[in-house]
Amino acid sequence: MASLALAALLLVGLVPTASAQPGASEAPQAPTTLTVGLGYIPNVQFAQFYLAEDAGYYEAAGLDVTFQNKVDPELITLLAQGTVDVGIADGTSLIPAVSQGIPVVYGATIYGTFPNVVLTRADSGIEVPADLAGRSIGVPGRFGSSWIHLQALLASAGLTTDDVEVVTYPRFGQAIALAEGQVDAATGYINNEPVQLARDGIAVDVLAVDDVAPLPGPGLVVGRSTLESKGQALRAFTAATLRAMADIAADPQVGLEATFRHVPELAADPETQLAVLEATIDAWMGGRGGPERIGAIDRDAWQSAVDIMTALPDSVVAAPVTVDDLITDALLP
Repeated sequence: MASLALAALLLVGLVPTASAQPGASEAPQAPTTLTVGLGYIPNVQFAQFYLAEDAGYYEAAGLDVTFQNKVDPELITLLAQGTVDVGIADGTSLIPAVSQGIPVVYGATIYGTFPNVVLTRADSGIEVPADLAGRSIGVPGRFGSSWIHLQALLASAGLTTDDVEVVTYPRFGQAIALAEGQVDAATGYINNEPVQLARDGIAVDVLAVDDVAPLPGPGLVVGRSTLESKGQALRAFTAATLRAMADIAADPQVGLEATFRHVPELAADPETQLAVLEATIDAWMGGRGGPERIGAIDRDAWQSAVDIMTALPDSVVAAPVTVDDLITDALLP
């Protein structure tokens, strides 16, 4: 892991060679400031960013990083405007945005497995997507990745949202509703709700769209104008973040400790947070074929996502897009 990370850093110029060492008379360059948009709330799922900051990887790359927590659709707008320099988002937000002419692009994969799932209680009798017909499903709203994932999952069985009862929980209480028997199924994330419910003694099964139709997982997204103006800094940021991912995959404890330094309240339940982090690592590494594939972009998954989202009855794809409109290799070593 360490040699891989070092090689990546050398490729993007984060580690100077002997011939490139600055002379004593040269003034140090001011760090490049980057505002980084993460998910809705600070969480152990962002441990790689916390570790890269605490371990000095960003500082060594000449970066001054500030984290912000934003919901995905809002983050896409901020990235396009250049208000946020780089953020984590997935194709369910990016594809509609690009189809509307919003200038954003995906540059590195964080989650090798699309993390959205539909949860069911193990005793529900729901084993495949077709079994959802006529059942009630809790969702936070008719928007975002969970809503698109649900539509894609139903479509794989020849169903639409008209074939189920959709129950909305605007404050993200759908997993609690499932636990209490208010609904038959609920949307969630493979590295969150199933872990929490299992630790509460509630056995659940998951239905994942990756099992029937691949979608690209969340990754690093940038505005095209920011890529032009801060390309070198963004490449350095990507290499440092991927290095931290490799560190955590090798030793989850370092990611857990970095998270607790940034989000101290999570340290109240370290066992649950470790379980969530371990499930997150599994989602990072899923489908990659090995740790050397960290960050790599799966073009086939992106083409699948374009096809699936364009064909949905409630499609939010405003105009045709190609994979080349959506992804770039400019951030990867």
